[in-house]
Amino acid sequence: MEEFFNWLFTDRTGVICLVVGGMLVCLLISFILERRTRKQYYNHEKSDDDWDLFGDDDEEDEDADK
Repeated sequence: MEEFFNWLFTDRTGVICLVVGGMLVCLLISFILERRTRKQYYNHEKSDDDWDLFGDDDEEDEDADK
């Protein structure tokens, strides 16, 4: 077991595996939480006060065209 931790934290390949594994865990958690949120608020109607981090803003598109 000590050899595994030694490889994981001291070898370049082990550190890369540690970083990639952490990124995959974060991606999985965010995917699960996003699905839960969408399931909980499935009938939420958008209003003018709502904002969307990943959505397209029509106002910004109109300003860019001018």
